[in-house]
Amino acid sequence: MSHEQTACEDLKAFERRLTEVIATLHPQTFRWRVLLIVVSLSTIYGAWNWLEDPKTQSVSFFHSLLNQPFFTVAALTLITLFFYGIHKKVVAPSIITSRTRSVLADFNMSCDDTGKLILKPRPSPS
Repeated sequence: MSHEQTACEDLKAFERRLTEVIATLHPQTFRWRVLLIVVSLSTIYGAWNWLEDPKTQSVSFFHSLLNQPFFTVAALTLITLFFYGIHKKVVAPSIITSRTRSVLADFNMSCDDTGKLILKPRPSPS
């Protein structure tokens, strides 16, 4: 097997693995996005109810939170999700592709959002 054939097989194997990794991340990313949207909307709804409650202005901050358990739980859940890195899990495929593109740029290559390799023309020697 020649050097070029080996390099071609290595590139094909790399491309297959990269597309597999990105394709595997999409269902997980979708679930994290749905969870983030649901918790965010719940927090917004709870905050609206909390601000519209006439008792909120007449009691202390802590007691107003105790009077609105839905908002309190939703806000604490949202904060906990951010501490566990949901903001990274939501955009994981784009992080992987951008980092891969930066590495492949050294080899005069790139990749699309699905992980397919894009070979750029070699620069002509001058």
